[in-house]
Amino acid sequence: MSAGSWPTPHLIRSICPMPDLRLVICDVDGTLVDSQAEIVAAMASAFASQDMPMLDRATVLSIVGLSLDEAFAQLCPHVDPTTRGYLVQAYKDAFNDLRGSGAKAELSPMFAGAREALLALHAQDEILLAVATGKSKRGLDKMIEKHGLEGIFVSQQVADFHPSKPHPAMVLAALSETGVAPHRAVMLGDTTFDMDMGRAGGVGTIGVSWGYHPVETLTADIIIDDFNSLPEAVNLLTGHKT
Repeated sequence: MSAGSWPTPHLIRSICPMPDLRLVICDVDGTLVDSQAEIVAAMASAFASQDMPMLDRATVLSIVGLSLDEAFAQLCPHVDPTTRGYLVQAYKDAFNDLRGSGAKAELSPMFAGAREALLALHAQDEILLAVATGKSKRGLDKMIEKHGLEGIFVSQQVADFHPSKPHPAMVLAALSETGVAPHRAVMLGDTTFDMDMGRAGGVGTIGVSWGYHPVETLTADIIIDDFNSLPEAVNLLTGHKT
């Protein structure tokens, strides 16, 4: 689908507009949690299942955030659709096996300060938190349960129900569900897919310097180097005066 055919923010159905509310939409992998070990291990298993050579870590991490179908289409553009389907399923199976392994406690830890920052934002009455992730609903539920984040995110947008990033469907759905205007919302992420999705959805963009895409490629409105800087960045982009 071309960018010109994407829905635009002014078409969002706002059920109950509340001008004082602000919305922080968060990516997960590479932004809130460091899931690279899990992702690379599952990818290696997927490639091995089809007797294909494993790609280097940087290439694998470059597609984090995309839906699995789109990720494998980019990683293996010359592979037929049937084989790509096998790769997707093998990746899912390996990922689920890793979750059930004895080492699962060490997998996908939250980045330093992430949990504290989310809880601090959640404690502010005028701020709502949402998720827009390439994870499946099952994967997001597991992450939330593991890190004790139940009840934090009022809108949860996952790959099961939307086109792959950078299509803005997830951002537009989060805006619609919360009734927050685009100029009062931001997208927090670590990849160009997150930034492009946020811009296409009409919201401000905050890039993190610790993620899976080189920081110089993000073209975000604001780049932060730690979670302590997040509240100020949100305030600046949503026009909130402290």
